[in-house]
Amino acid sequence: MNIHRYITVDPGICHGKPCFKGTRIMIYLVLEMLAAGESPNDIIENAYPQLTQKYIDAVLEYSAQMAQRGHLVKI
Repeated sequence: MNIHRYITVDPGICHGKPCFKGTRIMIYLVLEMLAAGESPNDIIENAYPQLTQKYIDAVLEYSAQMAQRGHLVKI
């Protein structure tokens, strides 16, 4: 999957945090919802109807790539 079709990082949008292309929805919001147990369908239908399953797949792939590269977020 080409995640760059769905996710962008632009210093002029959302303070440079990764967000879904063509939106101002930061990917961490969807990841938090998934971690809390919400299904992709619930997220799309109830919170972000402008997203599709492909966006959800892209954010999961993005997260997997970050983990594989050993990126750690300071808490």
